Amino acid sequence: MKQFLVIKNSDKDKDYTLTKQIQQTVTDAGGTVVVLERSLEEMAEPIALSEEVDCVIVLGGDGSILRTQRALYPKIVPLVGVNLGNLGFLTQTEPKNLNRFLHCLLEDEVVCEHRMMLKGTMYHEGVQVYEDIALNDIVVGRSGLSRIIRMRAEVNGELLNVYDADGIVVATPTGSTAYNLSAGGPVVCPKTNLMVVTPISPHSLSARSVILSENDVIRITIEKVRVAKEAAAATFDGQTGIKMVPGDYLEIRRLPVCASLIKVQNMSFYEVLRNKMK
Repeated sequence: MKQFLVIKNSDKDKDYTLTKQIQQTVTDAGGTVVVLERSLEEMAEPIALSEEVDCVIVLGGDGSILRTQRALYPKIVPLVGVNLGNLGFLTQTEPKNLNRFLHCLLEDEVVCEHRMMLKGTMYHEGVQVYEDIALNDIVVGRSGLSRIIRMRAEVNGELLNVYDADGIVVATPTGSTAYNLSAGGPVVCPKTNLMVVTPISPHSLSARSVILSENDVIRITIEKVRVAKEAAAATFDGQTGIKMVPGDYLEIRRLPVCASLIKVQNMSFYEVLRNKMK
């Protein structure tokens, strides 16, 4: 890899010390670095990506990776994150190891993992009104002051369950270590292709996570809310969202393309899991 795009982070790399370090290290090794003029916090529009870019380096945490992937879509280019956040399951290196990792990139001593993504389509009165994508998860949950909401979950047209709960998480394997894990769902190896459906604080002792095939289509319909004007909401990777009212439904399926995340060859998911979860 020789051509890099850097997504700077004015919040966590205030004086752009790490950004300058990346530029210096890569150019000294004969590579090319372009720094996106907009910082991550200003990223509202899609990124216009040059065809020559081999890799996008993102400064930040997992949220920064998710935001960048969304801004790049529908283009798919390998991403790698420098962890300036907390857990950093999606990032690959810490600032103290940055130079060594950059040399791994320049010498192609890394691998690209393909990660499944989701697409959610919302319907109001039977008409499509919204569509978005997610690398981690799509969540349908209570909004504002509403309390427990009733949601009907169907898989391929067949009833799965009716949940009285705070919400439902539909996660990819990549997102299994995010909201899904906090809600009591299982950790899944990110190389697999499947979906995990996990209710959030269900009003039932028997409601548990369900693992579905990558080819299944999930429909979640809002049946009842305690405070109708507050209703519910669907959120995508915690980045964007849309309000839902009783009768609205969201269809979730696998996106035909996968995200591409760069990983160090000698670091397995299980090692990362041990380190991050202690």
